[in-house]
Amino acid sequence: MKIKANNANSPIWKDVYSHSMLPEVLQPLHEMATNLWWVWNHEGAKLFGKIDKDLWVSTEGNPVLLLQSLSYKRIEEIQADKVLMAEIQEVYAGFREYVDTKPDATKPSVAYFSMEYGLTNVLKIYSGGLGVLAGDYLKEASDSNIDLTAVGFLYRYGYFTQSLSMDGQQIANYEPQNFNSLPLSQVTQSNGEPMVLEVPYPGRTVYAHIWKVSVGRVPLYLMDTDIPQNSEWDRSITHQLYGGDWENRMKQEYLLGIGGILMLNKLGIKKQIYHCNEGHAALINAQRLVDYIQNDGLTFNQALEVVRASALYTVHTPVPAGHDYFDEGLFGRYMGEFPGKLGISWQEFIDMGRENPGSNEKFSMSVFALNTCQEANGVSWLHGKVSQKMFAPVWKGYFPDELHVSWVTNGVHMPTWASTEWKRFFYEHFDKKFFTDQSNKKYWEAIQNVNDDDIWDLRKTLKKKLIEYIKVQYKQNWLKNQGDPSKVVSVLEKINPNALLIGFGRRFATYKRAHLLFTDLDRLAKIVNNEKYPIQFVFTGKAHPADGGGQGLIKHIVEISRRPEFLGKIIFLENYDMRLARHLIAGVDVWLNTPTRPLEASGTSGEKAEMNGVLNFSVLDGWWYEGYKEGAGWALTDKRTYENQQYQDQLDAATIYHILETELIPTYYAKNSKGYSPEWIQYIKNSMSQIAPDYTMKRMLDDYINRFYNKLATRSAHLREGNFAEAKEIAAWKEEVAEHWDSFQVESFTCSKDLAIDGPVVGKEYSFNLVIDRKDLQGMLGAEVVVTKENSENHQLELLYTKPFELKKEEGSKLFFELKTTSSEAGVHKMGFRVYPVNKELPHRMDFAYVRWIQL
Repeated sequence: MKIKANNANSPIWKDVYSHSMLPEVLQPLHEMATNLWWVWNHEGAKLFGKIDKDLWVSTEGNPVLLLQSLSYKRIEEIQADKVLMAEIQEVYAGFREYVDTKPDATKPSVAYFSMEYGLTNVLKIYSGGLGVLAGDYLKEASDSNIDLTAVGFLYRYGYFTQSLSMDGQQIANYEPQNFNSLPLSQVTQSNGEPMVLEVPYPGRTVYAHIWKVSVGRVPLYLMDTDIPQNSEWDRSITHQLYGGDWENRMKQEYLLGIGGILMLNKLGIKKQIYHCNEGHAALINAQRLVDYIQNDGLTFNQALEVVRASALYTVHTPVPAGHDYFDEGLFGRYMGEFPGKLGISWQEFIDMGRENPGSNEKFSMSVFALNTCQEANGVSWLHGKVSQKMFAPVWKGYFPDELHVSWVTNGVHMPTWASTEWKRFFYEHFDKKFFTDQSNKKYWEAIQNVNDDDIWDLRKTLKKKLIEYIKVQYKQNWLKNQGDPSKVVSVLEKINPNALLIGFGRRFATYKRAHLLFTDLDRLAKIVNNEKYPIQFVFTGKAHPADGGGQGLIKHIVEISRRPEFLGKIIFLENYDMRLARHLIAGVDVWLNTPTRPLEASGTSGEKAEMNGVLNFSVLDGWWYEGYKEGAGWALTDKRTYENQQYQDQLDAATIYHILETELIPTYYAKNSKGYSPEWIQYIKNSMSQIAPDYTMKRMLDDYINRFYNKLATRSAHLREGNFAEAKEIAAWKEEVAEHWDSFQVESFTCSKDLAIDGPVVGKEYSFNLVIDRKDLQGMLGAEVVVTKENSENHQLELLYTKPFELKKEEGSKLFFELKTTSSEAGVHKMGFRVYPVNKELPHRMDFAYVRWIQL
């Protein structure tokens, strides 16, 4: 036989992950790396940069991966460097002092649920503003020493990394995260094996590993279903943030709500307040109801009193279409067993998620949240008013202005978003108590006394850092995706550090109107090509992969930016993330925001700019509706001129051009002999002293504590006393009123004779007398007059005022009421009278929104 010259099968490879083991003396580095304290404490990040500068850059600022990648030689060098070792010990001592501080027992404890958390670019479990806000919230809860535990998902792929094709089309790349190289730790059992959470889904059990992210003093627990115990169908639940079809969304929200509570139960964690950050988490209250019924022997109505009294729902979406609605069939597949556990019918259960019970409406997570949370809030004053109108159908007997739905205007975590240079500036020029009392305007006013030169030098430094960052990132991305070196060089050469730099960065949803600046290209070309007053624009942002309109806007802007007259004057930066955001909001001179009113619930990017002496130029919407101060930024009016959105866009674009040409650019270029505009510096001083302190996360968290948490903690504790005695009493009262609500009768209702004949005369007092026979109804009743006026534009009734009747006497089942009132405003009004149940133990009227309108 002929012998073969070679014989080999295919190579068999096994992945072997080699990483460094730190000696005991360097273990403090690992401890600090796995706590996100370093994200907002610059001494921590600075220390990791010194450990290995090149690795710090190549790992994109991931200290865990950095330590795993250290060479043996470098580890020896660090141990031999006495100065560096001393710095490690000094930073570690500060870190331990911080994390070892016990929670403030005077403030309520909180369980916080969110689909996403933007904590650092290293941990890809966020997509945009909602997540970054949640991340900032955890950081401030840590700084304010709140006993808070957060719940979310550890996504295998997270949100996508963005790149652009040759023609400017967005490409979404989902890159898997290596959990072992992230700043987190897996929760294990006493035997060292991973703890496994069992979540009962219909017909099967879904298993999840639990991971812990330490955010300073605050633990964030993340569920991960991408494990071998699950089918491929269920492993994908935690693959992508907001990914997949409606069934996958149902599975995710089931896991966040039902699984989230089961996870806290397994970990032995109980809190006073349960806070839903958006409707995604609403199902926490379904599981909490089950727990009270099964473990404490409460009825459904009794359990609902207890659950509601400790629950808060924060809405971030200003339009009904932005909320999650599930078909009854799909919702029933996952939640069909819950009515049996709750002791109610399927119809009663699904109606808890409908504005119109008994209808065929889809199940709304937001309506369910409203029906199971005592308190609810929007994320700015304006958004609170919008939310009242949006949610008014849930409580049909009341007008939007009467609803308990309130607001807390969003803020940002100043230590995260203020640049290191500004934090050093604050330390040098502000009161030493500033960092623990950031929302105190008295401390911020000190900037008015700082030399203009110092502020201008600081602004120049930050702009230079941004431009250097842009040149590195832009060059890499362009060479990778466009490949024309001459164009890259041309663009880089045209970036002018002395030009007025305007930034625009946000999610590319169409209502954000990123296209507004490009409405009149000829006029824009004249503005950006004025050699005497150079101006440049930097755009960045991602569109949801399913949002064709948003992706089209990106493509449109990229195409315009490549035209000769705009080359280097309009720049689009790819892959907007927290790392790019920190450079951008600190380095530009002006932050531009142009949403369609009133669709910007709050917006926080402009607030981050505030912390860095960057001036805002925005539509009066969201937070800027409250924040704008003349002489401290610029604004487009909140008034709408045209119903036709295209005409309104054209008008707003013309206004932007006009303000740029006549106010903003002239102010920036009114330079003195030192090369800067004193008027511009005064704008910065006004902005930071008059606006910035109101938009810190410290102020926002204090608002949540003062407006909601304290109130909820006090009432829920009261309801739980004496084996839930008060909860049982309120539930019994509601049951009695509901059963006999239709039985009471109006025996007589009269008014002043002259009022009945002539109608009300302004300034004259009139009286009403009302007698109600409660019949079988045992509960107390109240009555009031409701005066409204028709809005001439939309022809809807608007509430002017209400005034209660006074209960004069009670005889058996009869109630005798009297009202004396004076008409104070001339015009055509509508007057109505309504009766409602009265119980001093109710937190507000919407808690039991029974209303009967009666006829005079």
